[in-house]
Amino acid sequence: MTLPPLRDVIARHGLAARKSLGQNFLLDLNLTARIARGAGVGPASQVYEVGPGPGGLTRALLEAGARVVAVEKDDRCVEALAEVQDAYPGRLTVVSADALDVDERTLLPEGGPVQVVANLPYNVSTVLLAKWLTVAEWPSWYAGLTLMFQREVADRITAPSGGKAYGRLSVLSQWRTAPRRLFDIPPSAFVPQPKITSTVVHFAVLPQPVAEAELSDLKRVIDAAFNQRRKMLRSSLKGVGIDTEILLADAGIEPTLRAETLNVAQFCAIARSLNRLRAAG
Repeated sequence: MTLPPLRDVIARHGLAARKSLGQNFLLDLNLTARIARGAGVGPASQVYEVGPGPGGLTRALLEAGARVVAVEKDDRCVEALAEVQDAYPGRLTVVSADALDVDERTLLPEGGPVQVVANLPYNVSTVLLAKWLTVAEWPSWYAGLTLMFQREVADRITAPSGGKAYGRLSVLSQWRTAPRRLFDIPPSAFVPQPKITSTVVHFAVLPQPVAEAELSDLKRVIDAAFNQRRKMLRSSLKGVGIDTEILLADAGIEPTLRAETLNVAQFCAIARSLNRLRAAG
């Protein structure tokens, strides 16, 4: 079965992109194929996709040989994806749901690693990424993430310590994964055209986090530190519940440093000290 051009699918199903859903449809099939290659998708791959829209990236994943579970919130797109299901019998499962609310483990088949590959809706991209990076169990249900973001979000994800782009999202991303920028995509590749450039980022899952820390403690530390990033740590960490001079001395961190100068391992050291000192009373 030959699938119609994506522009025809959009016109026939009345798929005018909805700003409320953060929709920008990627229609360039060369680019969708490049994303699939960047994710390392092949005939043995199990893929979880969020926000497939009219199915441009979905087609590329299926053409690469993958089996795909796609979660789509927009009922109009669910109807359009039925054609893709017919073209690839038994290889595409479309779930009508909000990806923010689903438990992915209940949707995905058992056995084999799962790759998350998605052109994420801009308005929920960082929320979804944080959801996947902060799962309770590690290693997680996925073996890798290949995701599209606004370029400035990709800058924050991959930023090294010491710069203005480095922050909470940098630490969370680099604690359990090794994020790497693959390539940029210009606004002209989308319908409608966004005002910004997009960037595809691949997150290689680390078998163990960069350094040991309880997730809740690490989040508490980085939230406090970056909420007042211009202040020294002895001031910005006052809200964590332990005297900051004692906390930072225990972690071996200079209290006059600022959040953006610490690497991931140093934040983990503070989180471990927080856990230890709190337990000691």
